[in-house]
Amino acid sequence: MSTPVIITVAMTGAIPRKKDCPGLPVTTSEQIEETHKAFEAGASLAHIHVRNSDETPSSDPDLYAIVQAGIQKHCPGMIVQFSTGGRGRDQAARGGMLFHRPDMASLATGSVNFPTIIYENPPEFVDGLASEMLKYDIKPEIEIFDLAMLYNAANLIERGLLKAPAHVQFVMGIPNAMPARRSILEFLISELKAVMPDATWTAAGIARHQLTVNEWTLELGGHVRTGLEDNTRFDKTRAAKDNAELVARLAEIAPRYNRTVATPAQAREILGLRKH
Repeated sequence: MSTPVIITVAMTGAIPRKKDCPGLPVTTSEQIEETHKAFEAGASLAHIHVRNSDETPSSDPDLYAIVQAGIQKHCPGMIVQFSTGGRGRDQAARGGMLFHRPDMASLATGSVNFPTIIYENPPEFVDGLASEMLKYDIKPEIEIFDLAMLYNAANLIERGLLKAPAHVQFVMGIPNAMPARRSILEFLISELKAVMPDATWTAAGIARHQLTVNEWTLELGGHVRTGLEDNTRFDKTRAAKDNAELVARLAEIAPRYNRTVATPAQAREILGLRKH
């Protein structure tokens, strides 16, 4: 029997610009349309960043609300996940949109070096975001950029700031952070089973590592993430046309690993989310 796989589309992020990838959606209307195309291609979870008019990262709750409403209208049952990530965003504002009660939100459980900056997530700040997610019944996706973050997440569960079962995402391939090596992913999975045995997991590969990590994850039983946030290219020869093209490729190769593409209803059941 095949196992369902949740495909997450991370469509925008904070770094790429339209000059780098013309298909990148930066306005709210572009993001809604792009999510709908990805939804039809097989994505059941949308990871949302929003942008200012000059394409810089934004924390504007009104922009998040517009994208959320559009997805709910045009992509029935699709899981909406807000990013609380910090590149280019004021730390004090990073959870300011959570009162809109998305299904999920990202939660990095520690600080880590990125190529040119420190991605800062001090313990008190992490506790505050986790508390806000509890308050609004939002399931965190715990972002694991380095090994310590896995144990920090287990500690949050022990302290009652996260509900079990948790959902984690291993982010691999960012320079100065966790390398994209299969042996490391297999170790992370074994540690996850040791410290949070009931957790579900996703892995994301950055830039040229995206498809390779997708394939490892399909084989190892996890869920997958793709999209222009992490990788603007389809292959070595050209840029990706849009997010839907990247999602469709995963939907096509999933059966090779005895995996079926999860419907939104299946994805919600797997992650323990409220029904649509």
